[in-house]
Amino acid sequence: MEKFAGIGSSITAKETYLRSLVGGDYGEFTLGMNTSRILHEDPKLLLFSLARYKFVSKMFSGFDNVLEIGCQEGFGAAIIGQVVDHYFGIDFFIPYIESCNRRIQNEKMSFKAGDILSGPIGENFQGAFALDVLEHIEKDSEDTFMQNICKSIREDAVVIIGMPSLQSQIYASEGSRIGHVNCKTGEQLREFSQKYFRNVFSFSMNDEMLHTGFFPMSQYLFVLCTHKTLR
Repeated sequence: MEKFAGIGSSITAKETYLRSLVGGDYGEFTLGMNTSRILHEDPKLLLFSLARYKFVSKMFSGFDNVLEIGCQEGFGAAIIGQVVDHYFGIDFFIPYIESCNRRIQNEKMSFKAGDILSGPIGENFQGAFALDVLEHIEKDSEDTFMQNICKSIREDAVVIIGMPSLQSQIYASEGSRIGHVNCKTGEQLREFSQKYFRNVFSFSMNDEMLHTGFFPMSQYLFVLCTHKTLR
């Protein structure tokens, strides 16, 4: 390729190179309305969200089928879809699913309206995950939440749950706190998960940094669970 040393004759090579970057069959990807709002109001939140999806993608790399509970507008679905054979996202809020199906055209990914509290998904997933969902589930429904996840996965499947820590809520906005009805400490999340899985591994996050540090100083919590005990 001709070097871009100056304006003159090198401009053709530079333009050819730039055109190659925008070519292909992908077109332009449009963000959902809620994701667009976040991008304009507090874009760093999208960075934190993508970091959480990256962690999930590393844990699920090579899986044949993976379920996301609470996929919203599919912002992180592409990260998971790159490393698994098939990604299946559900959300109870129908406009989110309509947005996903309108904007995201990828044969490795599918989206469907569904509420995990209403029953199992009816598949046999190798992995399942829910990010920023459990804190919105009323405590008297949290066992139904986990039971229906267990009934949607294989015996040796891996489940990842991510949620803001209880300690982080003093820094949360008023709007967030209203919706966060079931935040937990790290110990509480681990103990809850141990009711349904033989192995539970705990991780934490501060901003986009994943670690295994002191729970009360963590903004975000993960559990990675294997070998369900509920049949």
